[in-house]
Amino acid sequence: MKQNHCFTPADILLPPEEEINKGTWAAIACDQFTSEPEYWAEAETFVADAPSTLHLMLPEVYLAESAERLPHIHAAMREAAQSLLQCHENSMIALRRVQSDGRVRKGLIGKIDLECYDYHKGANALIRATEGTVLSRIPPRVAIRRDAPLELPHVMLLIDDPDHTVIEPLFEGNALSAAQRVYDCPLMLGGGHATGYALTEAQIDTVQDALDRLVTPEAMHRRYGDATLSPLLFAVGDGNHSLASAKATYEEIKTAIGAEAAAQHPARWALIEIVNLHDDALSFEPIYRVLFGADYSDVIAALRTYAAALNGSAEPQTVRCIHGNKAEDMAFAHPVQQLTVGTLQTFLDEYVQSHPGTEVDYIHGEDSLAALAARDGAIGFLFDGMEKGQLFRTVIYDGALPRKTFSMGHARDKRYYMECRKIK
Repeated sequence: MKQNHCFTPADILLPPEEEINKGTWAAIACDQFTSEPEYWAEAETFVADAPSTLHLMLPEVYLAESAERLPHIHAAMREAAQSLLQCHENSMIALRRVQSDGRVRKGLIGKIDLECYDYHKGANALIRATEGTVLSRIPPRVAIRRDAPLELPHVMLLIDDPDHTVIEPLFEGNALSAAQRVYDCPLMLGGGHATGYALTEAQIDTVQDALDRLVTPEAMHRRYGDATLSPLLFAVGDGNHSLASAKATYEEIKTAIGAEAAAQHPARWALIEIVNLHDDALSFEPIYRVLFGADYSDVIAALRTYAAALNGSAEPQTVRCIHGNKAEDMAFAHPVQQLTVGTLQTFLDEYVQSHPGTEVDYIHGEDSLAALAARDGAIGFLFDGMEKGQLFRTVIYDGALPRKTFSMGHARDKRYYMECRKIK
């Protein structure tokens, strides 16, 4: 088995298959339903006292309660590691995910070397961020990870594999057998279904060879028109700040114990899922914005002034502003930024900075946006998202996109916490 790659097998921890298959073990990613605590209350009722990753993570809706909740979460992690979780050594897991819409998405779970990852704009690393990283969001997440004995990934990395050479062959014919299956379970509260298979050593070698071929000079020229470009193998599709926090935690450890000792520390790696950008079930959805604590008329007037002052050369853009039963389309005739979300985000950042008491949240789904925009002092912003085929080329040539530019599918189709790995 090869050891010189940035994506490698991991010692993956899972409960016994019969425990997972009850449907209470896997919980949705912590950064979902951040303005809808009722979802998390329903999840807690559904899980009750059953073994669940819900007990091992901190939903971001409760981020302000970190000091109170984290000791209980870390204790639950230690107990699970001692009495429940079983180690699948040196493993990669092929994931067949049936989404809430019935479409099947294919993925592959393993670990990445954080030495191969850089989230700064303009980075030339093999693994790069796709959106602007808000540095202020990293310290609270580092605080969560710093004392955690386990990591549970909701990070999804994308590969640009239009010929389907890496992941899809694993699911053809009888390549995966029932003997390789490690779980086969429903995902709670309408999340679909997940089936995982541990790969053989030969399958792992085949995967790594196929990944190598994606970043040869010939492949870079074929996809992006330039063989001299710094290879980009993985672009972060989901969990940008979680992965950045894992990197920051590792760098903190490296400073404390030295680079030589840190080279073998488990925090050097992070457990993730990779997905092909060209998977037919993978759709890019816009992440909408809701502004809270604001006066609708004042916001519209300020946005109109902002739009009139723009003097860029990008294609015209439109945003729909929603407050209760009111809706108004705002046109940006001469935007500076290529993406509508970037034009809007610049305005919102400036508005929040000059209007204390206002704040922005990032919302998945038009229904959730409309419900939140109906609240007093809330204004929703609806706009078209970017096409997923633009992603790798944009990251290569322009650097990271504005933060929260896109979401890979609907909220309930996000990654669920399933696999664990020791990081201490």
